[in-house]
Amino acid sequence: MHRAWSVARTAGAITPRSPAGYRFRRLGEGACLSFPQGAIFGEAWIEIGEHTLVGERVSISAGMGPGVDLGPDSLVRIGARCSIGRGSHIVGHHSIDIGDDVFTGPYVYITDQNHVYDDPDTPIGRQWPRNNPVTIGPGSWLGTGAIILPGTHVGRQSVVAGGAVVRGHFPDHCVIAGVPARVVRRYSPEQGWHSPTLGTSLTGELDTSLDPAPALDGGPLTPAP
Repeated sequence: MHRAWSVARTAGAITPRSPAGYRFRRLGEGACLSFPQGAIFGEAWIEIGEHTLVGERVSISAGMGPGVDLGPDSLVRIGARCSIGRGSHIVGHHSIDIGDDVFTGPYVYITDQNHVYDDPDTPIGRQWPRNNPVTIGPGSWLGTGAIILPGTHVGRQSVVAGGAVVRGHFPDHCVIAGVPARVVRRYSPEQGWHSPTLGTSLTGELDTSLDPAPALDGGPLTPAP
């Protein structure tokens, strides 16, 4: 029975050679979306690199729903040799870039769109949402249940702790943790891994160029006192 279930899971996987694989903008050699998949739509605007493994029940979407023309460029780009943990959600409307060799734990949520509450008389769910691009640098690790909000840039070879709520710009080679997320460790050739210097800002610098009003995650981060 176990063998039969394993065969069924393999048969239901999406690969570059399966019929469903041809719907993607690019699905690199050796890439695989495990069975059962979550909600997958907008494949023509999704790129997944070589030898990337997408776990069970992962949802990846581009746009508001199936059947919408989103223009000439891809919206969600996942690099080569990544591993996306089971039950995660990658929700793209504008631009999500996940670099090569990025690993995530299960139930990670990444989105480049958030609701706004500019009009106090209109239900928030009926107000037009606002987009801001997201970038996850190559070689990074996102722990279980991490939430990556619009406008976030995580530098290369960085760690996002489990359960962190991340919004802002964070440097290469750092450990990010907390709600809201802050840099708790950094790396330099002179000091190796170390705690940030007391008195410096521990939070990400928020790029508000595409997000002039605060969003539902609590608005722009403020420097540590």
